Amino acid sequence: MGSSFQDHLTTRRAEIEQRLDAALRPQEGLPDELLRAMRYSLLAPGKRLRPLLVLLAAEACANVGNDPWPAACAVEMIHVYSLIHDDLPAMDDDDVRRGQPTCHKEFSEATAILAGDALLTMAFQLLGEGYPNAAGAACCADLARGAGAAGMVGGQADDLSWERAPHHKERTFEELEFLHGRKTGALIRCCLRLGARVAHAHRPDGPPTDLLARLDGYGRCLGLAFQITDDLLDVEGHAEQAGKRVGKDAARGKLTYPGLLGVEESRRRAADLGRQAREYLAPMGAAAGRLDDLVSFVVNRDR
Repeated sequence: MGSSFQDHLTTRRAEIEQRLDAALRPQEGLPDELLRAMRYSLLAPGKRLRPLLVLLAAEACANVGNDPWPAACAVEMIHVYSLIHDDLPAMDDDDVRRGQPTCHKEFSEATAILAGDALLTMAFQLLGEGYPNAAGAACCADLARGAGAAGMVGGQADDLSWERAPHHKERTFEELEFLHGRKTGALIRCCLRLGARVAHAHRPDGPPTDLLARLDGYGRCLGLAFQITDDLLDVEGHAEQAGKRVGKDAARGKLTYPGLLGVEESRRRAADLGRQAREYLAPMGAAAGRLDDLVSFVVNRDR
């Protein structure tokens, strides 16, 4: 991954920060305390991987359609709502996120729940208002599937269920991949679909099916590789780098890649998924160059 790509990420992240800041402003009926909690969590320093994926997918499709920013901001709102709720005492019970106290620690449990709810619903408002009828409806449907009961939320439910299962219960590799393919991967795959839909909003039938299939395969591999590196950072990383507590997954009995496969095999699996991700992009040629560069960023990240 060259410095030019790093520069591109830096520029894009700065743009994302500006767009997110502009999306959360005072409005009639929005309580000040709720707005503060929403902004506190949404604008906390982050990787912004998901909005980046929307933007890079749109770029790979030559961005011939509409503005990708409503979709980019929407997926980050969904991601942050999930973090707020995951950190709650009833879920993962975390007190640090992105290098600062979690939302329920800074405000209250009730305010944190409502801030997550508000970000979740605002995401769909951005999509509905940001795109023409057919494209907006398709984007809303994609986001609902990726973030919903059979996607991210379903994966989180299974994660909690398996965490509370008897520790002698045998876990399988297939269960592990099925869990993280939804908890982490479903929203990542959705980001790529949204980028393609925005770029092809001018087409009545949306993006070509073969393009969506390539991006979906890439997103599936990238999402699993991202989760593996996340699991490895929990084992080997430092809280200052990660911006959150580390070592907690094993303590809670979570189903993780290092816990099931070991550290070295987990690294090999991440590298293999990176190679597979690049294979999906190959037919797209130079247009997908930055998505290709992103693979190295995900597999080699240290936070």
